[in-house]
Parts: sequence; C-alpha cells; structure tokens
Amino acid sequence: MPVRIVLDTNVLIAGLLSAHGAPAQLLDLALAAEDVVVLLDDRIMAEYVEVARRPKFGLSAVDVARVLDALATVGEHIVARPLSVTLPDRDDLPFLEIAAAGDADALVTGNGRHFTPKRGRHAVRVCTPRELLDALRERR
Repeated sequence: MPVRIVLDTNVLIAGLLSAHGAPAQLLDLALAAEDVVVLLDDRIMAEYVEVARRPKFGLSAVDVARVLDALATVGEHIVARPLSVTLPDRDDLPFLEIAAAGDADALVTGNGRHFTPKRGRHAVRVCTPRELLDALRERR
C-alpha cells in the first residue's frame, strides 16, 4: 500500500534544483507513482507554480510545467476543511489541512518548525525527505 504524503514546496523546489539527494529521490518516487501518493489541492498547486517560477531558482518553465503537470496527474486531489490551528506562516496551512483531510502518513518538509502550531494542535506526522525515504526502505 503506497504511503500518502503532502510535499511542502521547499521539498519540491529542492528536488527540482538538484537531481541528487533525498528531495529528488522522493520526487522521482512520487512522479513514478511508486510507493508514494502525493496529496494536493488547487492551493498547493498554485503555490508550487508561483514559487517554481521565481527567477532566483533559474528553473526552466518547460521543465517546471512538465513536472507539475505530471504531479497533478498522478497526485490525489483532496478537498480539505479549515483547521483550528495557527501556524507561524499562514501560507503553510493548506499543506497541513490537506494532510489532515487526506489522512496523510506524513507531511514532508525541509523545515518542520513551520508546522509547529502557535495555537491549536494537529496529529499530522511531519518529517524530512530523508526520514520518509528511510521509513520506505524499512517497509521493503
């Protein structure tokens, strides 16, 4: 049974910027629909597009579109309800809401502190790309 995850934007961008490392490995698994199902919604896809197009990353618009189109195709689209949680950055809330509504096994991020509530609680497991890859390896 595949692991259900939400990919924070920083993991996606890291995977696009370097073909090596845990973020890239995780993105490859997600795009191949092997062992991993990425949960998302229109808010998450919009953030992926907005951030990936920033000139500072120097990513090819064609490559970004190809990857995001594939992710939208293989990913599972979730409808989330608002959570009674206040995060340090409210722009991160959609990721947590999708993880909770989609019964995600993990929200994968390069910065777990972004998902430590300032107010409220959540039961979503937050982990790094390496931690998730290690857990996948242990399952095999």
